[in-house]
Amino acid sequence: MQLYGAIDLHANNNVFAIIDETGKKIITKKLSNDSQVIINFIKPYRHDLAGIAVESTYNWYWLVDALMDEGCRVHLANPSAMQKYSGLKHSTDSHDALWLAELLKLGILPEGYIYPKETRPLRDLLRKRGHLVRVRASLVISLQSAMSRNFGIRVTNNTIRYHKEDRIRSLLGDNEDIVLAGISTKETIDFLTLQIKRIESVINKKGRLLQPYQNLLTAPGIGKILAVTIMFETGHVERFAKVGNYVSYCRKVASKWISNEKTKGKGNRKNGNKYLSWAFSEAALHARRYHEASRNFYNRKLNKTNVMVAHNALAHKLARAAYYIMRDNVPFDEGKLYA
Repeated sequence: MQLYGAIDLHANNNVFAIIDETGKKIITKKLSNDSQVIINFIKPYRHDLAGIAVESTYNWYWLVDALMDEGCRVHLANPSAMQKYSGLKHSTDSHDALWLAELLKLGILPEGYIYPKETRPLRDLLRKRGHLVRVRASLVISLQSAMSRNFGIRVTNNTIRYHKEDRIRSLLGDNEDIVLAGISTKETIDFLTLQIKRIESVINKKGRLLQPYQNLLTAPGIGKILAVTIMFETGHVERFAKVGNYVSYCRKVASKWISNEKTKGKGNRKNGNKYLSWAFSEAALHARRYHEASRNFYNRKLNKTNVMVAHNALAHKLARAAYYIMRDNVPFDEGKLYA
C-alpha cells in the first residue's frame, strides 16, 4: 500500500502527517526541526512513501536537502496556490499537514521549483548584494535630504558614493550634531560600497564560467550583474514549457480574470520571481538609453500609452529574448526581437 507524507513546517518545529492511498490517516506527529529526528521518524514508512510534500516556507532549504539526500521524493508545496475551505470551524497544524498529504495523493498539489542545491548559495549571494544596494540607496537618500534640509544644497549620488575621497565632510558646516550624523552615514555608505564590490568580484568570476552568461551579455541593457542574476534566478530554463510561462514567472504579463469575454477582476500580479522582475526592469531602463532599436520600440509604445506601460512592454520583450538566448544557447538577435 502506498503512503503519502506531508510536513507543515514552522520556525522551531514541524508536524509530519502520513496517509494511505484511501486517504486514511496513518499518523501525525509534532517533531523538532532536526533532520535526523525527522529521518528516524520516517524510517518505518520509508519504502512505502510515494512522496513527501513540504510547505514552501522561508526556511525549507535544510529540510528538503536532508530528505532528498535520503533518497525521498520531495514535493515543494506552493502556499500561494493552495486554499483550504474558508468555512472550517476548526483547524490545526495536523489538519494542515493532512491537507497537504491529501492534495499530494490526489495529484493536485501546486508545486514550487526546488532550486538546485549546488548553485543556490551563489543565487543567495546575489540577493544579498541586492539587499545591500537597497540599504545603501536609502542611506544616500537620507544624506541628500539632510544636506538639502540644513544647507539648501543638492549633492549627487556619485558624490556621496565616491569612497576614495571624502567629499562630504567639508559641506557639513560646523554644528557637531549635523557633522556626526553626516559622517556616520557617509562611513556606513563607504563600508557598504566596499562589501558590494567584494561580492560583485566573486559573482563575476563564477558567473562567467557558465555559457549562458556570455550570450546574455549580448542582449541590450544586460550587463554583468544582470546577466548573472537572470541566469541564477531562472535556474533550469527547460522547466518553462513555453516563453509565455517564463515571461509570466518574471512578472511581465498582466494579471486579468476573464469570464464570458468580460473582465471579472485581477489576480495576484506579484505571483512570480521578484528578482527577475527587477532585473528585466533594469535592463529595459538601460536598453532604451543606449540601444537604438530598443529606444525606438519604447518610443512607439510611448506614443500610444503611458510611460509605465511602454517601459513594461520593453521589459517584456527583453524577458522573451533572454528565454530564447538561454534555451537555445545563442547570442541576441535584434532582428527577431523587433521584427
